[in-house]
Order: sequence, then structure tokens, then C-alpha cells
Amino acid sequence: MTNLTKMTLLGAGLAAFLLPAIAQTSSAPASAATPATANAPAAASTPSSGSDIDRNVQQRKQNQQERIDNGISNGSLTAGETAGLEKKESQINQEERDMKAMDNGHLTAADRAALRQQQDQVSKQIYQDKHNAATQYDGSQKPGQRSENQQDRIANGLKSGQLTAGEASHLESQEAAINQEKRADRAANDGKLTAQEKAQINRQQNHLSKQIYKDKHNNKVR
Repeated sequence: MTNLTKMTLLGAGLAAFLLPAIAQTSSAPASAATPATANAPAAASTPSSGSDIDRNVQQRKQNQQERIDNGISNGSLTAGETAGLEKKESQINQEERDMKAMDNGHLTAADRAALRQQQDQVSKQIYQDKHNAATQYDGSQKPGQRSENQQDRIANGLKSGQLTAGEASHLESQEAAINQEKRADRAANDGKLTAQEKAQINRQQNHLSKQIYKDKHNNKVR
């Protein structure tokens, strides 16, 4: 057998060996995923960002405020109780602002935990104050209409954000003082108010009414 014949036969045999492998490779789809890609898990959901958690903190504060507003409206919170609760809310808000100022406008995980603990305490206090025997009465058998109207205006200002917690606390303290004066006057006059006492209380309520208006329109928001 000549060398030419041997080379021809060897080339034919090599071709016969390689063709199946080439055919298998060429028949595979170009878009087939590699094993690592095919077995890769679905993209994990992005964890809640700091801004989302901060919004949760704000929502908690709003919920607490709405519970206080409701207690004012239905009389289950006295003016004094409301003033105490609003003072605590004001302190928490100030602490939150201080925390953010120290961390470029953000709250750390420790900050959020501390604020949440304080809000839990206020939440318990709201419940206790709304379910104790004290109610928003001015010494008569039902809430005084003028006093009730003032309370409604304060509650509305809190709900709309026109009154800050500090402003509401100050207004509630004034309302509590007026109600205490009415109770003392009634106790000294067999449950009644004299004309002079009524005039004095009316002047005090007028002064408080003007203060409510000023606080709601001074561009300070909660």
C-alpha cells in the first residue's frame, strides 16, 4: 500500500471519529445556560431600606397621635392627661431630631430600638389614661360646650399637623387650668357658677381660643 493510500485512509478514519462530536456541539442552542447560571437562585428581595424603616417610625408616631386625638374628642382623656401625653410625645420627637442630627439625618438600629421602647411606654399610658375614671368634664354632668369646642379645635389641629405636640401640650395645660377653676367655683356655689364667674371663664376661653388660632397658623408643623 502506498503512502498516499495510507494517508487517505487515515484522514477518512479521523473524520469519521470527529463528525459526531462536531454535530453534537453545533446542535446545542446558543442560549443554553451554563450549569452555574441554570442553578442560580432567584434574585433575593431587597431588604427594607433605612428610609422605609424611618417611615415606620413616623407611622407609629402618627398612630399614637390619632389615639390621643380620639381620646380628646370622646372625652376619655382629660385636658391634664392629654397635656402629659403630648409632652412625652414632644420629648420623643425632640430626641429623634437629635439622633438624626448626629447621623446625617438617619436613625441607627439602636436609635430606632430606643424610640420604639419609648413609644411602647406612651402607648400603655394612653390606654391607661383613656380607661381610668377621669373624663373631660368641667364639673357639670356633661362636658361644657365651650370647653368641648376648644378640645375639638386642638384635636383637629393635631390631626392636620397644624399644631405641634408641644403647642398642643401648652394649650391643653391652659384648658385643664380653666376646667379646674370651674370645678372649684361650682364646688363653692352648690354646683353653680355665678354671673361673675361665668364672665371670667368666658374671658379665659376667649384668650385660649385666640392662642389656638395663632398656634395653628404660625407655620409650625408637627
